[in-house]
Amino acid sequence: MSQNTARGVLHIHSAPAALCPHVEWAVSSAVDSRVDFTWHPQPAAPGDFRAELSWEGPAGLGATLASALRAVNHLRFEVTEDPSPGCDGGRWSHTPELGIFHATTDVHGNIVVSEDRIRYAYEMGAGDPSVVYQELSLALGEAWDEELESFRHAAEGAPVHWLHQVVS
Repeated sequence: MSQNTARGVLHIHSAPAALCPHVEWAVSSAVDSRVDFTWHPQPAAPGDFRAELSWEGPAGLGATLASALRAVNHLRFEVTEDPSPGCDGGRWSHTPELGIFHATTDVHGNIVVSEDRIRYAYEMGAGDPSVVYQELSLALGEAWDEELESFRHAAEGAPVHWLHQVVS
């Protein structure tokens, strides 16, 4: 049985200089291969650095990368994994203040909110529409988007490097 191949992007939005080698070690460990990032100053956080890496590997590698990186403190990052045959896509966002957020994504990168999550929001907000709004905002990861937006804009036009992991 062959394993599905997936593609995605790893965005290190903000890492203090001292953590850059730790980020490389965490990613190298997750992909079982040495990874060297090209680090650029992060204008949105003077003294911090950013890097991007497009990747290709087995489906589920996005979750593996996010798990490896969430252990690195003081790091802002996002991992995306495009849908592949039989597998949903995903997005993982992390900030030091908020922790990690995960959402399933469709073929266009839109967050998919499940029927159960919507029902939960309705149940929690029975009689108070502001609670429904808060629950749906949480399901969409709006707090993570707000915190990361300035870091995303600072990286526009940045070069992207490719990582290919052998899929057997």
